[in-house]
Amino acid sequence: QVQLVESGGGLVQPGRSLRLSCTSSRWTLDRHTIGWFRQAPGKGREAVSCINHSDGTTYYDDSVKGRFTVSVDNAKNTVYLQMNNLKPEDTAVYYCGAHPKTVPFRGCVWNSYDWWGQGTQVTVSS
Repeated sequence: QVQLVESGGGLVQPGRSLRLSCTSSRWTLDRHTIGWFRQAPGKGREAVSCINHSDGTTYYDDSVKGRFTVSVDNAKNTVYLQMNNLKPEDTAVYYCGAHPKTVPFRGCVWNSYDWWGQGTQVTVSS
């Protein structure tokens, strides 16, 4: 079982930035494809950004396109979600999900991912 850990959340003012990290102390993330999702109070888990290992592209939800960027540092076994120009509507618990690259990309939907971290809270408020 892949153990994922998210970090980097916090309370920030609108317009500021945060960088979330997703890592694993036990598994090599390079062998897994990672997706970022978020869940606001009273809402379902929604897709933020997913790496499509099948064609090398990265999907971004329209609500974050141009503001959020995913990057991978294999040397640190970490996937980052850089979030710029944060808005109050970005407030949510952010999760990273993983599934093995041996499985074709199944779309940026939460039930396509096999393993999850515990989440990190992001609150955007003045």
